[in-house]
Amino acid sequence: MATGRIVLKTDRDVAGIRKAAAVVERALAAAAGLVRPGTPTQELDDAAEAVIRDAGGRPAFKGYRMGGDTPPFPGSLCISVNDVVVHGFPSSYALQEGDIVSVDCGVELDGYFGDFAYTFPVGTVSAETQELLATTRESLYLGIGQAGAGRRTGDIGHAVQDYCEGRGYGVVRDLVGHGVGRRLHEPPNVPNVGRKGVGKKLKPGMTLCIEPMINGGTSDVTVDDDGWTVRTADGRPSAHFEHMVLVQKGHAEVLSSYDLIERALAEAGAPATPPAHEAASPQ
Repeated sequence: MATGRIVLKTDRDVAGIRKAAAVVERALAAAAGLVRPGTPTQELDDAAEAVIRDAGGRPAFKGYRMGGDTPPFPGSLCISVNDVVVHGFPSSYALQEGDIVSVDCGVELDGYFGDFAYTFPVGTVSAETQELLATTRESLYLGIGQAGAGRRTGDIGHAVQDYCEGRGYGVVRDLVGHGVGRRLHEPPNVPNVGRKGVGKKLKPGMTLCIEPMINGGTSDVTVDDDGWTVRTADGRPSAHFEHMVLVQKGHAEVLSSYDLIERALAEAGAPATPPAHEAASPQ
């Protein structure tokens, strides 16, 4: 959970955040080109970190401390396979046909942060799994469509919750989106559930990470003994899509992009998640 004062961003700030987001996009694209059966997830992490370092950035997740006795996060990417919702560790696990893998990347570049995520199908996945991916991605854009100035965080959460629960999915409540900028996690918190007209009021200049985490079954989650790995309580798969947005009058501008990621998938002959309506229309 992000705490503290909400900081409205200047044009200079937004430019810095865009540059960090562009490095995240390139790092995720490098990982995307390796998403296939047989690839150890550590290889995705190594490829992404090389891109980040070459760009003069720092992997924002590597060494990140949650607090308490939880050890620092060991990877540059959060790599979450199947029933892992978020915060999975890179490892020697080799991706298998039919898996899904959520890859979340954070970058610090020149004092600004970028942070977003994409869930990849590995080879051919079931129709049920494909529907989970498509629904989660669509809910992201529905949430973005509610992120204009004058609305509230509850409007974003309601859009995600109403769409996903209406299709029988569980919306994770224990984890939220957040502000981003000079810190990786800034206020306000952006839940994926909510009521219209409730929550923090959105103002021009806010920069947010909107990130639906949607489960194939129950919304309940558990945390492994490592203190990081969040799993669905019923063992069913979970999907996670995330974008960074700038709140503006009447609408939100998406600062992150999946273009290079999906180009890398196409070049590798790998499947992508079916696209949602990729532009959030002013509401």
